[in-house]
Amino acid sequence: MTDLALIPEHGGRNRRVALVLGIVVVTMIGAAYAAVPLYALFCKLTGLDGTTQVASGNPKGVIDRQMTVRFDSNVEGGLAWTVTPARPVTDKIGAVETVVYIARNDTDRAITGQAIFNVTPEQTGIYFNKIECFCFTEQTLQPGETAEMPVTFFVDPDIAGDRNLDTIRDITLSYTFYAVQSEGS
Repeated sequence: MTDLALIPEHGGRNRRVALVLGIVVVTMIGAAYAAVPLYALFCKLTGLDGTTQVASGNPKGVIDRQMTVRFDSNVEGGLAWTVTPARPVTDKIGAVETVVYIARNDTDRAITGQAIFNVTPEQTGIYFNKIECFCFTEQTLQPGETAEMPVTFFVDPDIAGDRNLDTIRDITLSYTFYAVQSEGS
């Protein structure tokens, strides 16, 4: 014969297991939603994947070592813009420079675009600081309109202390431009 006194305890144990499994499921869903912003924050803090830094100026000054910064642009298929990158700049590390990309809307309608960026070699991202960048905001160009898109930047003098980057003399700042879908699209 079965002892009926054990049945409620068995039900309580099942409820605990169900509660723990429910918490695990909720935690996993939360982790999935948090993964992208947490990864972006991690990249920003470490420069991983060529993620650059944002600064308001260069408080560390200029050092004697020179660096050439090259510029690149790519346009995704959904954006009918022609983008001309800036010319390369060679200057002392720490010098604040401003360069200009030129974008032209090649259509007969207004198009809003934005750019994402990275630098190569990737390990230099933590030392590449942008003070001003068109990539921080969406840009709307009217039909046939041309716009100058400035980038103000500097390479952090702390790069000289990174022995892994002693031989690096060139950094490439690359932008990929893409169409931004408006709410009415």
